[in-house]
Amino acid sequence: METKTQGIVSRRRFTVHEYHRMGEAGILHEDDRVELIEGELIVMAAIGTRHFTCVNELNRFLVRGVGDEAIVSVQNPVRLDDHGEPQPDLTVIRPRDYRESLPNPEDVLLLIEVSDTTLRYDREVKLPLYAGAGIREVWIVDLPGETVERHTEPSTDGYDLVQRVRRGDTLRPEALPALAVPVDAVFG
Repeated sequence: METKTQGIVSRRRFTVHEYHRMGEAGILHEDDRVELIEGELIVMAAIGTRHFTCVNELNRFLVRGVGDEAIVSVQNPVRLDDHGEPQPDLTVIRPRDYRESLPNPEDVLLLIEVSDTTLRYDREVKLPLYAGAGIREVWIVDLPGETVERHTEPSTDGYDLVQRVRRGDTLRPEALPALAVPVDAVFG
């Protein structure tokens, strides 16, 4: 347990272990849309139809494209550290037995956040956490802007390389170079 004092207000940061115990104790339920970000429980935004459609289309495309080379995980947690367990929209992870532990940054081949109303949050809060944890490649799908931001080369200061692609372009994840994702397929 860690407590941060800000003026007269104290904040209590939860660990991943405590977060899981809240679920086991019935404090948090399976259908609660929360994630653990820097020790705080964050309520996730509601999923609209554009977001829903994009995630499903990407899931279908990725599953076909990676075959048995990887696992496509949809809206499931990735354990970044002792205080962080976000639930990205899609994560392509290396194949291994996950019964004893959730995927960690070393397992992640590609992480995708689909942003309809959460673009600023995904860029300013989640992206730096992913970079700091060493996740090799993150895509942020900007639904209103019909752009995919490809972030690679993580460092403690963020991602050193950012590429923005639009309709007509094709993305190839570094860890899965045989996979070609047409941006048109992302937006339908």
